[in-house]
Amino acid sequence: MVVLDARLMEAVNVTSGLKDGGLLIVNTRLEPGEISIRYENRFRVATVDANTIAREELGVPIVNTTMMGALIKASGLLKPEDLVEPLKDRFGRLAEKNINAMKRAYEETRIKEQ
Repeated sequence: MVVLDARLMEAVNVTSGLKDGGLLIVNTRLEPGEISIRYENRFRVATVDANTIAREELGVPIVNTTMMGALIKASGLLKPEDLVEPLKDRFGRLAEKNINAMKRAYEETRIKEQ
């Protein structure tokens, strides 16, 4: 589960349907342990301050590409290099900023295992 806006956690149960041991990735300044305890340590939790990264790297608080970096770090399914060409194809002249945001999020993502 990827939560782009941590305020959603106050409004809805973002873990509904997420199995114990599942992966919860949250855009927040909080540490993963602070999120994990809210859910009785039932999930693997990763956090990253995607808002700050997006503002600093892209100039706008649009976190989609930034959160991709957190997702690939926490899941281990891909490496940042695997997304470079697709991001170039998608964003053209804006690709470099998006690639930097994705890579920075990858590096800054903090993970707490269950």
